[in-house]
Amino acid sequence: MENADKLALLNESSNNFLIKTLDIKFTELGDDYLVACMPVNERVYQPDGVLHGGATFALAETVGSVASYLFAKTDDQIVRGIEMSGNHLRSVNSGHVHAKAESIHKGRTTQIWQIRVTDDEDQLISLLKLTTIILPKK
Repeated sequence: MENADKLALLNESSNNFLIKTLDIKFTELGDDYLVACMPVNERVYQPDGVLHGGATFALAETVGSVASYLFAKTDDQIVRGIEMSGNHLRSVNSGHVHAKAESIHKGRTTQIWQIRVTDDEDQLISLLKLTTIILPKK
């Protein structure tokens, strides 16, 4: 399956989840990375009108976990996030944020992903790290 087809499938299959609520769209898929974007508006603001850190974490965990699943290349396993940390470096109150998950470690059981969240001008907003575990489906 071509990357464009995979992206279309990812976006179509996310219609009833937090991904839809936050309006997250998968935009780019490479050999070892996945990119998604999310609009910054009143749906993801904290009370003072800037992007909520929790929404940023939700975007980052989404793109990292989906990348982990895609690169595990198996349908008989599930992926779960087991640890996440991050630093918020800049505020944003409009436009979009773009999260790029890149592999740091791809083991058989655990994977570590670095997620860079940037604004429309490619300024770094947050830098996060996600550890996932791959488990057999029950």
